[in-house]
Amino acid sequence: MTAWREGPIALLGADGMLGRQWQLFFSSTPGARVASLTYPTIDFERDESLSRVLDGAPRLVINCAAYTNVDQAESEPDKADRINAAAVGTLARLCRERDITLVHYSTDYVFDGQGTAPYAVDDPTNPANIYGRTKLRGEQLLQASGCDHLLIRTSWLYAPWAKNFVRTIAAAAKGKPELRVVNDQRGHPTSTASLVDITARLLDRNLRGTFHATDDGGGDQGCTWFDFATAIAAYANPSCRVLPCSTAEFPRPAARPAYSVLDLRKTIAAIGPLKPWREALAEVLPRLEP
Repeated sequence: MTAWREGPIALLGADGMLGRQWQLFFSSTPGARVASLTYPTIDFERDESLSRVLDGAPRLVINCAAYTNVDQAESEPDKADRINAAAVGTLARLCRERDITLVHYSTDYVFDGQGTAPYAVDDPTNPANIYGRTKLRGEQLLQASGCDHLLIRTSWLYAPWAKNFVRTIAAAAKGKPELRVVNDQRGHPTSTASLVDITARLLDRNLRGTFHATDDGGGDQGCTWFDFATAIAAYANPSCRVLPCSTAEFPRPAARPAYSVLDLRKTIAAIGPLKPWREALAEVLPRLEP
């Protein structure tokens, strides 16, 4: 079932890292009717702005907008909550009232990182930082709204554009003889191309509820930021040495989960195999914007 691809669709946060990927997706979808909305046309701190988004009577809303500065959220908890939680609740209520399906993205940071096995979609949540708490509250408000929805948790997102780990490490590797990267945080990298593809495949099957969506690989232990950085640097500048270090050596304002590998079994059972993270990375590296 692929009728959803034709729209009408409202794409929120269309100029962000994930939103740009969705724009590429729809640019190759013949006949797609998509309203690509950005700030200030869409302002998640103003309820009236959210209401106007739905005036075009979309059948589907894809929400790529979020407050994503994990460290800054520690000093701006109210703003992070307005964007990641309160606005999501308002948007979900409006979608329910107008019988619109809402696709919304959340994060591995809703878990505390103390686990040792991949987190299933229904495992207990316990965020370790403000960002994770606001994203979890957004999830809860969405679920409580009764809105027809697809809620997708992802992790370690990157793209050829925007600020992200892959572009940062690639640039650093080109200019430095050596890098030190934490080797005691584990998760799954995710290309925006993979995330959009997984979302589309879930929508094709008319699936609803909560799913985990990342690139695959690394088994139950996933990979570390050091593993990820080593693969990036090997492409950007093979002569740059990547050395492992501990999280304690690089303290940050917001606590990071030590283990945030997401269980992908529900998603794989629904749509089939997912792309290994090294393969997805190899496709993105040659396309990195300067």
